[in-house]
Amino acid sequence: DKYYLSSYQIDYNPLQKMIRFQYECPKPLMKVQIYKKDGEEFYTAILVDNGKLFDPTYEVLLRSEKKITGTLPHMAIPTSLINSDIHKRLTSMLNDLGDGFVQKISEIILNEKKDLTIILSIGRKPSSAFLGKEYWPEKVTKLNEIIKYMQEKKTIPTVINLTNSKKVVVKFSDSI
Repeated sequence: DKYYLSSYQIDYNPLQKMIRFQYECPKPLMKVQIYKKDGEEFYTAILVDNGKLFDPTYEVLLRSEKKITGTLPHMAIPTSLINSDIHKRLTSMLNDLGDGFVQKISEIILNEKKDLTIILSIGRKPSSAFLGKEYWPEKVTKLNEIIKYMQEKKTIPTVINLTNSKKVVVKFSDSI
């Protein structure tokens, strides 16, 4: 079998005559497009659960081993922000949410002004959430609660505006 190791550690205990192997094989979270200002030139990477960006062949390898069967959500981030810790903050936020919410995410867009937009697919219909520049973990928690509530009521929010952390504006669409 082929496995992609991001890091490994080998320890030997001479008293117990035991070798211990510790491997790190991170879980892929999203396909990332790192784009230049004009948007015509971009690079592709895979964001994994430890916040690192891997070569796109990582996804190909995991698909050939049938470790990934569904589609990965997309994320767009400008090259000017790639050396910051923003993608690590986003990774931490996504890891805290759990797989149920992350599976509803179709795309995450982060622009040069650090405005975050999350496009969800709920019942095969799109819903856009505008989160603004700050307080993302709190806003995403609110977003998750809104989505759960709306699904219970069998309605689909088309637009959810969370840019102001004090109020939430929701525009509705058709029923599920």
